[in-house]
Amino acid sequence: MQLNDFLIRFQLQPLSVSNISSAPAHFPGREAAVLIPIEQIDGQLYLLLTKRPLHLRHHPGQISFPGGKLEDNDKNATDTALREAEEEIGLQRGNVTVIGAFPPHKTFTGFTITPIIGIINQPFDLIIDPGEVDSCFKVPLNYFKQGENRHLGQHWRKGKLYQVHYMPFEDKFIWGVTAAIIDLLCRHIDN
Repeated sequence: MQLNDFLIRFQLQPLSVSNISSAPAHFPGREAAVLIPIEQIDGQLYLLLTKRPLHLRHHPGQISFPGGKLEDNDKNATDTALREAEEEIGLQRGNVTVIGAFPPHKTFTGFTITPIIGIINQPFDLIIDPGEVDSCFKVPLNYFKQGENRHLGQHWRKGKLYQVHYMPFEDKFIWGVTAAIIDLLCRHIDN
């Protein structure tokens, strides 16, 4: 899929509502936003993902999109996502065209995460903050669009069973809210 096809499909569809309904209620102070950075390389679209370092308190070692908690100086979720992407991987906000947002996702760990969809305008040099990111990698969007690469399983947490999305890719295991957001994106543009 090329960028123009993606933009037409994305903009023609009404934004989907998350199907993660078994998550706990909202916890104040746990609002977050992530940027879904999409980059076109040689006519192919890629999602940019990060791996969180093992020393982090929340979700150590997991695959995620650049993002984090809303801070007092942030105007809104878009501002948070762009600020975090700049801090974590050196993606300057002026190099991103925001095309939309999905409804907030509630996680079973108590976070409410707003996904912001952005197109990377120009190639850039990664500047990884080792305090927040272990590594960064790209996955072709077409890989995720293939239904056989997107899975739904179950995960026990504190005595409760939750449905959880997961997507293996090469030697990486993408799961939880990141996989749920990718699944939502793929279903949104395939409608």
